[in-house]
Amino acid sequence: MKIENDRVEITSGVRWGKTLGSPIGLIVKNFDWENWKTVMTPDLPDGDEKRGAMTRPRPGHADLTGGLKYDQHDLRNILERSSARETAARVAAGAVAKRLLQEFGIKVFSWVTQVGGAGWSSSDIAAKNPEAFFKKAEGSEVRCPDRETTSKMKARIDEAKRDGDSLGGVFEVTVVGAPPGLGSHVQWDRKLDGRLARAIMSIQAIKGVEVGVGFMAGRLPGSEIHDEIFYRKTSRTAGKAAGSGCWPASRRFYRRTNNAGGIEGGMTNGEPVLLRAVMKPIPTLYKPLRSVDIKTKEPFKAGIERSDVCAVPAASVVAEAAVAFEIADAFLEKFGGDSVRETSRNYRGYLDQIWKF
Repeated sequence: MKIENDRVEITSGVRWGKTLGSPIGLIVKNFDWENWKTVMTPDLPDGDEKRGAMTRPRPGHADLTGGLKYDQHDLRNILERSSARETAARVAAGAVAKRLLQEFGIKVFSWVTQVGGAGWSSSDIAAKNPEAFFKKAEGSEVRCPDRETTSKMKARIDEAKRDGDSLGGVFEVTVVGAPPGLGSHVQWDRKLDGRLARAIMSIQAIKGVEVGVGFMAGRLPGSEIHDEIFYRKTSRTAGKAAGSGCWPASRRFYRRTNNAGGIEGGMTNGEPVLLRAVMKPIPTLYKPLRSVDIKTKEPFKAGIERSDVCAVPAASVVAEAAVAFEIADAFLEKFGGDSVRETSRNYRGYLDQIWKF
């Protein structure tokens, strides 16, 4: 909400701007909590009155299924825990992961490509300069780098708001600077594409994830899908090998296309990691759908909770953090070390190995 500033307070694990190796404690204070202290108090309410009980489940939300699973007859116990507000913590933790990745030249970007049917294709432009693309997205209210499409998206959102409706959409996440070999092909749960898909799918309202060209791979022959392999022997920076401590090296195997989205066999292949996800419209509607009161079993309009019209731009930021966390996890799994300096030495040795391969 507009009243929130989403500032993070670090309570442990950091001293003088550097991590200590102990758990990092982060607090994001919520000003709206003042309005919910009575409804969510841990104490028993005065008398028999239980204020804030919710018995009318919303189609598309966890309300009813969660109530059935956990035998909760006040669905507020479900909806507050399943709320996307928990993603504030993910974004805070993801910021720590991003800061670690920056030490090794790895950056994570995201932007929105579609809202309520208004959209555009970013593939060719984004591949050339994703960082510049990302900066344009950050300057857009809906995190879309294209100014004309931004206007169309805002118009769709305004229209949906007037109609008491909600909108979904599509966003993309790109990782640049990741070396070949993050993840593994040897075990199902170590495959990086599976780990990234799980991380993004765990975000509320996400209904599908694509890597690279995604579902298009099922419509085209292999000759048009698989990325041919080339080798670059020299360049302007030839001979610098792993000296910079970052990927890509000057002398390396590379692809001229990136239909695989930077992942082959469950491992990064050295090209940018390209991910795309679709988010369904938010289940809370100010023009509510039909439902059934779980107490009386009578038909009613579904309950109305505080809600946005469209959360796709926010979801792209959450996905950015979730992806950064998984990439950082895979990076440390590969290079280890008990300090950033030690990890950096291990990484430079690996880059030198690739350069001499």
